[in-house]
Amino acid sequence: MIDHVAFEVSNLERAARFYDAVFGALGARRLHESDQAVAYGVNAPTVWIVVRGRAPASGYGHMALAASGKAGVDAAHVAGLAHGGSDDGPPGRRPQYGARCYAAYMRDPDGLRVEVVSRR
Repeated sequence: MIDHVAFEVSNLERAARFYDAVFGALGARRLHESDQAVAYGVNAPTVWIVVRGRAPASGYGHMALAASGKAGVDAAHVAGLAHGGSDDGPPGRRPQYGARCYAAYMRDPDGLRVEVVSRR
């Protein structure tokens, strides 16, 4: 149903460092690169990060990324924080979202809320 989604950022180089680390920890990779955008996926570019040139509005979005287990959630959270992200909720169980839900939250360098979740 969804072909791709795109999020606008103020600084593409800074955002690309963050998303390279987070998607790399989840087994995805950069599949497109230009001076205006980078895109990530496994077989096709699914998540696009596009330069906007100015800061997005505060609280402008939320992206939830699937991990294959708790170790993937933990690794993506560590990678994101090491590459310019900020913690918005450490890895842990989230029983309010289901008995097997384990997730972590962070903010990308522009403030987009990024969730990494496993339901295994």
